[in-house]
Amino acid sequence: MRKFEFSAVLGLILALCWGNVAHFEQKLNDLQNGVLRLHILANSDSDRDQQLKLLVRDELLKQSEMLFSGCNTLDEMKERAVQQKETIRLIAQNVLEKNGCDDRVTVQLTEMEFDKREYEEITMPAGAYEALRILIGEGEGHNWWCVMYPPLCLPVASDPSEWFDGETVEILTQPEKYEVKFKCVEIWHELQEKLSE
Repeated sequence: MRKFEFSAVLGLILALCWGNVAHFEQKLNDLQNGVLRLHILANSDSDRDQQLKLLVRDELLKQSEMLFSGCNTLDEMKERAVQQKETIRLIAQNVLEKNGCDDRVTVQLTEMEFDKREYEEITMPAGAYEALRILIGEGEGHNWWCVMYPPLCLPVASDPSEWFDGETVEILTQPEKYEVKFKCVEIWHELQEKLSE
């Protein structure tokens, strides 16, 4: 009888843990599917190329109100980003040319993998996110990134609590509280990959 009781208790504990991990994984998926990131890659890691990247960033942030005003949803922001790709490219190209650089600028809306990244008070968990990606020249230098939607980095940056529920805000602002859950989700994803091979 003791084996049965032990198995029942173990099964209950595993079910509770799985439910908790599944809920947390869904929160991460909702977060990753609910934002649009801005990602600017420098041509190289030389001081000059890194400085040019920051000048492009500054100009794009300055022009963000003109480029994205009236976008109230993620879909509207993504649609506007596609519509404004050439304007964004020209703004960036103009910054480079004014500074004596003839590197080519490429702008794309893409889904890409990001490592865990910190931006001021928020930490974005690792995962696949959609991003407006601006590559300067070879795009082989360090990057600069922020969250365009919801507007957490633009000059009109807002408080994350205006856009996300309390638990998601905690994930963004106090990720250390969720380290075990992040690790559980990571292990679960690795297990899924192995099972699908």
